Amino acid sequence: MGAQRDDPAQQIPDRLVARTVAIDDPGDLVARLPHPGSVAWIRRGAGLAGWGEAARVTIPAGVDRFTAGEKWLRELFDSAEVTDEVGVPGCGPVAFGSFTFDPASDGSVLVVPAVLLGRKAGRSWLTTIGDQRAALAPSIPAAAPAEVRWHDGSLTAPQWQRAVSAAVARIQAGHLSKAVLARDIHAVASDDIDVRVLLARLAARYQDCWTFSCAGLTGATPELYIRRVGAEVRSLVLAGTTPRGASPAEDRALGAALLASAKDVEEHRYAVDDVRTALAPLCDRLDVDDQPWLLHLANLQHLATGVTGRLAGPPHPAPAAGPFGEHASALALAAALHPTAAVCGTPTGAAMELIRELEGMDRGRYAGPVGWVDARGNGEWGIALRCAELDGPRARLFAGCGIVADSDPVAELAETQVKFRPMQDALEG
Repeated sequence: MGAQRDDPAQQIPDRLVARTVAIDDPGDLVARLPHPGSVAWIRRGAGLAGWGEAARVTIPAGVDRFTAGEKWLRELFDSAEVTDEVGVPGCGPVAFGSFTFDPASDGSVLVVPAVLLGRKAGRSWLTTIGDQRAALAPSIPAAAPAEVRWHDGSLTAPQWQRAVSAAVARIQAGHLSKAVLARDIHAVASDDIDVRVLLARLAARYQDCWTFSCAGLTGATPELYIRRVGAEVRSLVLAGTTPRGASPAEDRALGAALLASAKDVEEHRYAVDDVRTALAPLCDRLDVDDQPWLLHLANLQHLATGVTGRLAGPPHPAPAAGPFGEHASALALAAALHPTAAVCGTPTGAAMELIRELEGMDRGRYAGPVGWVDARGNGEWGIALRCAELDGPRARLFAGCGIVADSDPVAELAETQVKFRPMQDALEG
């Protein structure tokens, strides 16, 4: 792949040489990953899973972190030599990314895997970059840790409840309309945590979520920031949450109460308005569901609103469309959307300041965009929710709630405990 630059934050070959070929159905994508150093984006058995690193960049803090990442990718993809015998989104060189929630935080990352398996709509493919022998990497068996111990995060449960009370007081005083407050907990396992074990458990249990892995951040998010295929875009907005019921009747009653909850409908409306505001200037058509509906997941129900649109072309013919084509890339669209009221609050500036003041932690890449973009600008980006940051035997889990004027700190704490469960269960088996 050529010589690499000396900057320790970047691993950049002189030129990517990528080849995509059609293959027989590989079956379970996670089961094909040969070692823990893996990337993944999977829903209902379809998606992308890869290993090895053909290129990587870690992006410093700043409001321009998305722009810097996009520039790096454009240069990388523009010089690439690509042979693509399949020609669908996710073919050719693909970058997986995970960006920090707060522009003041370091650690946003983009990774181009050396080997990538794709599977969607009855088609399967293999992309290799550089030495094709990397696709035959020896497999290291995945093993689950025998024991996991749990510890408080940055705030104890009572401290976090007091933070929620403080946020409610600010909202009731008129300083802002909504703030999303998150908390973390820590786990220490008996052995290094193999991300493949977590991916397999999450993908099997939460098939309607997007199970992801990128540079040590893994989870199963229910929320799709943006999908771009050509000029067509789609977003799924979630805000407002209730548990699943123990019986069908209880489940229906909980769902009906969520739909009728003025507090949750208000919280949801703020998030939908943010997405509409961000996408409308970029689209010549934008359709938003008239009313929220219930999205049923394995352990939770959410208020959901679907948004679909078609990107507007440039005002004049582009002289040179470049590697991402004439439309904004999926990464650029995720940048335009972040942060919505679903993960920050409204107004954004006031909510961000309150989060920095009250949460007592750096969220890192939690609640930031996570996903992938290919050399044509197609891709899918979600919000990094129901996730954990892994470091050897250690894991840091996150959960958050939308706080509005009539939020109850006890109920909000209970909601975070439900939201921790997917990753806790994935770690414990």
